[in-house]
Formats: sequence, structure tokens, C-alpha cells
Amino acid sequence: MEVKEFAEYLVKSIVKEPDMVKVQQFGGEEDSTILEIIVHEDDRGLVIGRNGKMANALRTLIQAQAYIKGVKRVKINIDSF
Repeated sequence: MEVKEFAEYLVKSIVKEPDMVKVQQFGGEEDSTILEIIVHEDDRGLVIGRNGKMANALRTLIQAQAYIKGVKRVKINIDSF
């Protein structure tokens, strides 16, 4: 499973509106990748969590998957619409 699909799977398993989740992947500087995670406005709090703990856990898991796939660095942006 690629990094983008893995991130989408994780976020969809957390939110109440999984059909509204969009993950976009962009190339960053050198060996880095940028993932933009867009969720429904009502689910934003669930994805970020209290004091950002859920977002940090998601970042850790996505970074681990990226390391396995040979991607050096991954930046993650969480936004809502």
C-alpha cells in the first residue's frame, strides 16, 4: 500500500463522513512529499484530536509507512471544507 492510500485508509477509519475524505499528494523539495488531507468540517476535530494528539499519531504512522516505502520525509497538512 502506497503512502497516499495508507493515509486515506487511516483517516477514513476515524471520521464520521468517510466519503468526504480527500488525500492529495504533491512533490516537495528534494526527497520530500507533501500530503494534503481534506476532511469534512465536522470531522476536523476528530482528525486533529485533543491537543493535537490524534494528528501526531497519524503523522507517526504515515511517516513509518513512508520510511518502509523509501520516502525520506513527509509533510502532512490537515484541512477541512
